[in-house]
Amino acid sequence: MKFPRRSFVHLAAGAAALPALPGIARAQAYPSRPARIVVGFPAGGATDIMARLMSDFLTERLGQQFLVENKPGASGSIGTEMVAKSPADGYTLLLTVTPNAINPALYTNLGFDFIRDFAPVIYLARLAYVVVVNPSVPAKTLPELIAYAKANPGKINYGSAGQGTPQNITCELFKMMTGANLVHVPYKGGAPAVADLLAGHVQVIFAPISESIPQIKSGKLRALAVTPAARLDVLPDVPTIAEFVPGYEASGFAGVSVAKGTPADIVDLLNKQLNAALADPKIKGRIVELGGTPTGGSPAEFGKIVAEATEKWAKVIKVAGIKAE
Repeated sequence: MKFPRRSFVHLAAGAAALPALPGIARAQAYPSRPARIVVGFPAGGATDIMARLMSDFLTERLGQQFLVENKPGASGSIGTEMVAKSPADGYTLLLTVTPNAINPALYTNLGFDFIRDFAPVIYLARLAYVVVVNPSVPAKTLPELIAYAKANPGKINYGSAGQGTPQNITCELFKMMTGANLVHVPYKGGAPAVADLLAGHVQVIFAPISESIPQIKSGKLRALAVTPAARLDVLPDVPTIAEFVPGYEASGFAGVSVAKGTPADIVDLLNKQLNAALADPKIKGRIVELGGTPTGGSPAEFGKIVAEATEKWAKVIKVAGIKAE
């Protein structure tokens, strides 16, 4: 039996499209049940709030609940390991943050390899830190703080949320590049560190914007500089460290990752939806309030950010001799 040429062309075109059908069907079926976004830190912090913004958006857009599950401990490693060992089906997402790039150089017994075991989905936001001092400190500018620290070696204490936290390593990088002599006082969390800064027990903190901006606005803390390469919309009059220390840059990140092996079509669907979330004016505004700069982009772009941060902070940790508590 002979087929008309036109029928043969249609059959060939249909056959060529067949390999794509399983992926299309899977993407259309996903999500068919509730999913979760795991946050490796307690509820109420900036990263937790960001996860809830994304979960609400995905729930509304995809018609299934995306629940936030907090699994704090070991600088986010407990929650991260749980996601690494979850099925690679797109139903367990990780709110990925700066400690995921720090921890490989800090801990020798992690039950996972972040670069190997995770697939990036999206870069949600660049996060900033701000150099804040107690008003009793005589330095009114960052150059004055550097000069004051050099004139009083070993007498200026800086607080952090603990060994190997972003507050710790961003300040250690600052010390390396300026020669400022600052003594590290680690705390068990950012809140007690800020409380002791307010009380004058430590003199300076490289603090997350979300933890310090109320005190900056009220005049209880003095902001000297911010850590990214560009000034922040939320603190437009506060200079960057790089304006005084050329080449200094220290940004955190927040994004979303899934277990390696998650189908590419599901990763692409999540990426598309979360990019749409970042285009929403209300979500963008809330991220800015938290001290973040909304970013977005492709999975590959976020993978590059994580890899570069992992390499950068490993060098700082090694030179500074930082050890996990």
